[in-house]
Amino acid sequence: MSRRVVITGLGWVTPLGHEIETVWKRLLRGESGVSRNELFDAAAYPTTFAAQVKDFRLADFLGPAADAHAGASRNTQFALAAAHVAWKDAGFDRTPPADPARIGIYLGGGEGPIDFDAFAEAAVAGCRDDAGRAIPLDTIRWARRALQRLNAVNELEQDPNLAASHLAVHFNVQGPSLNTLTACAASTQAIGEAMHMIRHGDADAVVSGGTHSMIHPLGVTGFNRLTALSTHNEDPPRASRPFDRNRDGFVLGEGAGMIILEELEHARSRGAKIYAEIVGFGSTADAFRITDIHEEGRGAIAAMRMALQTAGLAIDDIDYISAHGTGTQENDKIETLAIRRLFGDRAPLVPISSVKSMLGHLIAAAGVVELITCILAIRDGVVPPTINYETPDPFCELDYVPNAARPHPVRTAMSNSFGFGGQNDAVIVRRFDA
Repeated sequence: MSRRVVITGLGWVTPLGHEIETVWKRLLRGESGVSRNELFDAAAYPTTFAAQVKDFRLADFLGPAADAHAGASRNTQFALAAAHVAWKDAGFDRTPPADPARIGIYLGGGEGPIDFDAFAEAAVAGCRDDAGRAIPLDTIRWARRALQRLNAVNELEQDPNLAASHLAVHFNVQGPSLNTLTACAASTQAIGEAMHMIRHGDADAVVSGGTHSMIHPLGVTGFNRLTALSTHNEDPPRASRPFDRNRDGFVLGEGAGMIILEELEHARSRGAKIYAEIVGFGSTADAFRITDIHEEGRGAIAAMRMALQTAGLAIDDIDYISAHGTGTQENDKIETLAIRRLFGDRAPLVPISSVKSMLGHLIAAAGVVELITCILAIRDGVVPPTINYETPDPFCELDYVPNAARPHPVRTAMSNSFGFGGQNDAVIVRRFDA
């Protein structure tokens, strides 16, 4: 069984705002959501800035229903808000699904942040004797304090599957519920697999997307230790510079994006508006290094080729590519190489852009947010820019839509996501034709 799958609802929570149209306009204007880190004091870190979600209250989206999710972690709250908007956008608030067991959830959701104050207090207690002298970690002392201070709900909310669980409760979704955490490719993988879930008849609609928040001491420390983050502290809005010769790493962001995937006849039967059709998906592993993309781009090429094959399309059918485009030296160079090798002589003719230049890198949520920009590009016939592109790189010589949005007819778009561990995912959407 293979059924057509369409997209009927959109929602996101991003560093540039939380409304689809407002954020889209800001992206087209080339605005940056990057600023000094306000979530914790990062003065001692090599990177002192991030792309943070601002002015967010779950109650502004859910109203009194937000009380039922009072203990939810930051990333789960983002997911609830974005999914609530997408659910309403799809019209499910007016005509709830007749059979909740035929509605699924498939997220690329990241882990929730730990309770650092409680954890640190327990750690200090475990490393001090009764006189306050430093000692090697005494797990008995640690446990005594941890059992007093660590909150059971907070510990539970760290699990990556909890966002999907909250969504199931909020929407009474009783069908398949899954979560994948394949790093930066997670939400693209979730959407592609959700497409297959509907095509194969396992569900009639799926709430899919991703959510993540890693702007906390452990997250920033880890990425700084990997030397993956930009250290352009003197001018944060200009720090994220994909494909520019002087790029020095990505900017850590946070947020969520959610879409409603629906079997075509199911959507038609209830008169739903249709944004686009999702037609192709490819997923591969580099089988190379944990933090480096394969130097010949073999996994990225294979994922894009697989997406084209499952869509029944050729390279000439792709009008726009939303690049993974992190702003690291290796990623941008090798993604360019992969596109050039797959698309051949047509590669320089396809507009390519990275909205990470404005939104930062939303990690598990990056793919879905970037896919939404593809859908809006199809709708409006305009592609967003890659801002902060100033100095061409001889290894990155394609058309990255530098610094200004461009009117461009888009019928079919490809969105790429490549994650640590060698995960490669590409998804293709096209204008819906009845």
